[in-house]
Amino acid sequence: MKFTIDRSIFLKALSHGQSVVERRTTVPILSNILLRATPMGLSMMTTDTDIALVETVPATVTELGATTVSAQMLFDIVRKLPEGTTVELTFLPETSQLNLKGGRSRFNLSCLPAEDFPQLTQGELPYHFTLPIAIFKKLLDRAKFAMSTEETRYYLNGIHFHIMEREGQKILRSVATDAHRLAYIEVPLPQGAEDMPGIIIGRKTVTEVRKLVDDATSEVTISLSPTRIEFAFENAVLSSRLIDATYPEYEKAVPLGNDKTAIIDAKAFAAAVDRVATVSNDKVRAIKVNLHNNVLILSAASHDLGDAVEEITVDFPHDTPIEIGFNARYLLDIAQQIDEDEAQVLLANGDAPAIIKGVLDKEATYILMPMRV
Repeated sequence: MKFTIDRSIFLKALSHGQSVVERRTTVPILSNILLRATPMGLSMMTTDTDIALVETVPATVTELGATTVSAQMLFDIVRKLPEGTTVELTFLPETSQLNLKGGRSRFNLSCLPAEDFPQLTQGELPYHFTLPIAIFKKLLDRAKFAMSTEETRYYLNGIHFHIMEREGQKILRSVATDAHRLAYIEVPLPQGAEDMPGIIIGRKTVTEVRKLVDDATSEVTISLSPTRIEFAFENAVLSSRLIDATYPEYEKAVPLGNDKTAIIDAKAFAAAVDRVATVSNDKVRAIKVNLHNNVLILSAASHDLGDAVEEITVDFPHDTPIEIGFNARYLLDIAQQIDEDEAQVLLANGDAPAIIKGVLDKEATYILMPMRV
């Protein structure tokens, strides 16, 4: 095997691959990346047995072949080479080493046989549909911040995709919650997804596929079964096992009696929350919201750090004040998701969850549980 490749192209693909491999595996070859020089260019594959990524990049191949080498080490070497370098790689079968030349640098890297690299079987993926990259990005980005990190509730450690009906029309919805906050995003149902089952895409899969979205230009083709999913981009295919669990009935957490609406400048609100939260205690991270007669008052206090208060003029023409406490980090996360000029906060009282969304936004809705302050 022998080929040359542009350092920047190689580095970007290696950055995708090295984050898939499991760092602390007891199986050495799972730390490796499979390099396969083909007439079509360089094919690169990594896996942790749950997730597999295959990416094909342009390379000048002078000798076909394949081998595996440490993904992290190869990434670190290429990352440290000067920009604009052309990298030459040659597999030396007599020593089972990969010779790497870049500029004035030379490396001989230990390899493991390509035939020992695990070949994952997908099984049948009967459901297929295509999404524009912009829509797929929304479904991921506007929900992923609410994914849980608690291992005990592993079924919340991902994004739930499912079909539902809204006003007589079927839609595709992505949902994430950690039981303190909830995000759901709705887009028109793509053709081919009509009969797909509800699925949970794990946190690591969400993270890895999101990196590929940044380099995609048009669309992604999604194929899935009840147990596995595959994302096909122009030059990369990522496949993954799905979380084997039933997602909770999250719609029961959506309040129905929130009839008091505050209209707020979205950017000013996010900035004010960020400033006031500076003095909130790291453990509690509490912030108080007081609404009354077109004024919103944010306040936070900490025994060790001090206190802060900030007022914002809002549209809230109600005489009866509402005082409610939130986790400052959670409130800021949601406020930063509003990508239009005005946000609306729908409240019932100081003890019920709040609904937060953009005034004109028909796609994303956020629910935030209150906390005692």
